[in-house]
Amino acid sequence: MSIGVFGIVLLAALLHAGWNALVKSGLDKTRSMAAVVIGQGAFGGLILFFVPAPAAVSWPYLLIGVALHLGYQLFLIAAYKVGDLTQVYPIARGIAPVLVTGISVTVLGISFDMPQLLAVGLIVCGIISLGLVRRRGGSRGGAGTLLALVTGCFIAAYSLNDGLGARLAGSPMGFYGWIALLNAVAFAALVPIWERAALSALPRSGMLIVVGGGASFAAYALVIYAFTEAPIALVTALRETSIIFALMIGVFKLKERLDLAKVLSTFLTLIGVALLRLSKG
Repeated sequence: MSIGVFGIVLLAALLHAGWNALVKSGLDKTRSMAAVVIGQGAFGGLILFFVPAPAAVSWPYLLIGVALHLGYQLFLIAAYKVGDLTQVYPIARGIAPVLVTGISVTVLGISFDMPQLLAVGLIVCGIISLGLVRRRGGSRGGAGTLLALVTGCFIAAYSLNDGLGARLAGSPMGFYGWIALLNAVAFAALVPIWERAALSALPRSGMLIVVGGGASFAAYALVIYAFTEAPIALVTALRETSIIFALMIGVFKLKERLDLAKVLSTFLTLIGVALLRLSKG
């Protein structure tokens, strides 16, 4: 992974942590997520005026991507309703690189050297151990964990799908712009069916739509580009270091407590990040 792609993915991780912090600060997670998704779709629609259309061969991936992103968002909301965000987020984000790496090796026939596999393992262990540390502060049981695992499966699925689709599209940003736009339309159409008031706060959520939606769009747009330049599994693992940025935001902005266990988990993840950067490929 080149230094340029490495930096792009870390920037994406920072932006991802930022918009998640905005959603976390909202009292209603569904309405906050709705604002972010609608904002992301608006940016997606806007960028379509400036980039080429994706090749027809990528359209099946595009439509599957819309469905997978919608599933991810709905299960994430459900997980947040029964489990703490600090329990759900690390589990969901931590399991995805394991699945993507496993599928890349066993199904796609992609080979990784031992330092790369070790780096992914260290990153995953660091992320999940952060979730276990935080769980002592107030997890609400197994339902949140189960929903977080399902959410992680959706993350892995859309990462693989979008990475392969973007490579075929010839226009990665055109590919993602359509996913973002269609996903927002689908979200706005389906969510009010079981939560009528989900979109009612949008007129008062301008800041979250622009800032949160913009950060979300930019974060994944950078990841989509990285998918076309580096192995999907390595990009996915590095992207999930957003949990480290989320921890830093929690400590310095939200004044959350930082203990030795969190420091050790963070250090383990950073070792994995350094090893990934130093490994070849």
